[in-house]
Amino acid sequence: MNVTLAKTAGFCFGVKRAVQMVYDEIEHGTVYTYGPIIHNEEVVRDLEERGVLVIDDLDDARLKPGVSVIVRSHGISRAEYEKLERRGVRIVDATCPFVKKIHRIVEEQGRDGRSIVIIGNDHHPEVEAIKGWCVSPVTVIESIDEADKFCDSTCENLCIVSQTTFNYNKFKDLVEIISKKGYDIRCLNTICNATEERQTEAKRIAAEADAMIVIGGRHSSNTQKLFEICKNECENTYYIQTLDDLDLAQVKSMGNVGITAGASTPNNIIEEVHKACLK
Repeated sequence: MNVTLAKTAGFCFGVKRAVQMVYDEIEHGTVYTYGPIIHNEEVVRDLEERGVLVIDDLDDARLKPGVSVIVRSHGISRAEYEKLERRGVRIVDATCPFVKKIHRIVEEQGRDGRSIVIIGNDHHPEVEAIKGWCVSPVTVIESIDEADKFCDSTCENLCIVSQTTFNYNKFKDLVEIISKKGYDIRCLNTICNATEERQTEAKRIAAEADAMIVIGGRHSSNTQKLFEICKNECENTYYIQTLDDLDLAQVKSMGNVGITAGASTPNNIIEEVHKACLK
């Protein structure tokens, strides 16, 4: 059996940076993360074992002056950030720099009189945070149907941005639909380069594979997108979180197997799956 492991599999820059910031902060005392630091259950569990607790409510009584609160890689809204400041906690901002850039863009473009269109999943924490930095009307579009129905009767000027982990080809399709509606559009492709490269490589490997393994957390948006892309190229595509989720006997019956992983998947999990397939 031939096994191909994607070179782009695993932690991206933003995730690696955020996770390291948490481990570094443990030395300073009590540490909380506002929401899971990344969408990977294995990483969150390891941090919990080291005393790092996840909070979901900024009114939590445990948030006392001096404790450390880490802003997750997906970012938070301006209102949430300001609330943390008022609580007097030590804020450690682990927001991915590429996401922070989108926050600046939507705020600046909104002040310039443009309505904002975010291409992405309205319920994803990254998108929820981006909306929280908008100072003008904002619409989130994820599907062709939503793009077809989109109409902003209050403003002729739009700024279009994307969730950093969105499917690049789908982004182009949705922008094309909106572009035909006659608006003055400033479109900024804010899908991060790592996401584009990961999706491109995964598609190429899956197209040549008899079976494709995609590793990542169940709530990871970028891993879900990878799975969709690979599934379109290879019918035998498996979405797993760890080696325990994989039927090795089924995979080893295939001649050519590809492996990729989401941006929040630790290298040790990828290596474990890779080695198991090679045995």
